[in-house]
Amino acid sequence: MSARTRINVGAAPSVFRATAVWLDGESAALRPVELRLDDEGRALVIGATGVRWAYDRLRALPDLAGGDQMVLRSADDPVARVIVSRAEDARVIATRATALARVPRATGLGRISAAAVAAVVSVLLIVFLLVPALADRLAGFLPPEGERALGEATFGQIRTALADEMGMPLALCDAPEGRAALDRIGARLTAVADLPVPLTLEVLDDDMVNAFALPGGYVVFFDGLIREAARPEEVAAVFAHEMGHVAARDPTRIALRSAGSLGVLGLLFGDFAGGALVLLLTNQLIAADYTREAEAAADAYAHDLLLRADLPPDAIATLFERLAAEEGEPSDFEQHFLSHPAIGDRIAAARAAMPDDAAFEPLLTDEEWAALQGICAE
Repeated sequence: MSARTRINVGAAPSVFRATAVWLDGESAALRPVELRLDDEGRALVIGATGVRWAYDRLRALPDLAGGDQMVLRSADDPVARVIVSRAEDARVIATRATALARVPRATGLGRISAAAVAAVVSVLLIVFLLVPALADRLAGFLPPEGERALGEATFGQIRTALADEMGMPLALCDAPEGRAALDRIGARLTAVADLPVPLTLEVLDDDMVNAFALPGGYVVFFDGLIREAARPEEVAAVFAHEMGHVAARDPTRIALRSAGSLGVLGLLFGDFAGGALVLLLTNQLIAADYTREAEAAADAYAHDLLLRADLPPDAIATLFERLAAEEGEPSDFEQHFLSHPAIGDRIAAARAAMPDDAAFEPLLTDEEWAALQGICAE
């Protein structure tokens, strides 16, 4: 039956008469009408409009104006309303309409669920497929000065995110003699390297045993790694590995992917571009989850570079083995370097790159090595 079936208003209803206000849902006009009850047809007849609402389809809505009126609608008509002012009239109607308080059942749940699933799938495709693909292409076109600016900005964010208890950015370590020793290692490696950008080497005053690369040629060590190393060749091996990522422009791709993905999430979930984004981006870059292929390529680059610099390629293996023996399980540093591929495979590859009966001159003197390990002392 149509929600607004026209009837013969001359039909014999009950003797009930009530004055109400009619809103037809098609105009803004408030029209006074007379309500009648057709108990035989079990319907509320709405004056001369010719509209009747079945008793069992009547629903009461909250009176948001004053709470002292009955606001009626039909379950078959989502827009039209009848407003009954007199409490006695409302009570009489309520004796006929026994489903006034029934909550309308939601419709279109299948379509809503399908739309929600489609939205989630779309976000996942953007974050995990579209953003990485665009980031990889953009990394290839980003000019050196743009890559450098990205690295500078990211390095500043990392120092701020790792601020000390006083809120000051994480300090840089630059004791002159220690810095000279580190620069000597850098010069030894860069002299035989072919990098797309000049290197910038920094040391952060933190106990974290880690190192990472940033866009624009940044290679960053934490003081904890330098102090954990047993000899300068181990520092050089980590340095060479990070140079492999710089050569392949892996940090630029990681930074663009992370920023793009977090930006998409920020648009979806509100104010996500403040401290939370900086912290997540910092974590992504410090513990960069390079692919298995990128890690293997950085290892191979490091082995070759170390040999060309007349340095032992198995130094990274001794560092890994010692840290594992001391801690009993992989440290954050090892997780960063060793998750792709497995620790045993990477140690074996470093050992295999070592020439038989090779002998190498010490990279630093004992005094230079002591200065390097005290680079954050001042």
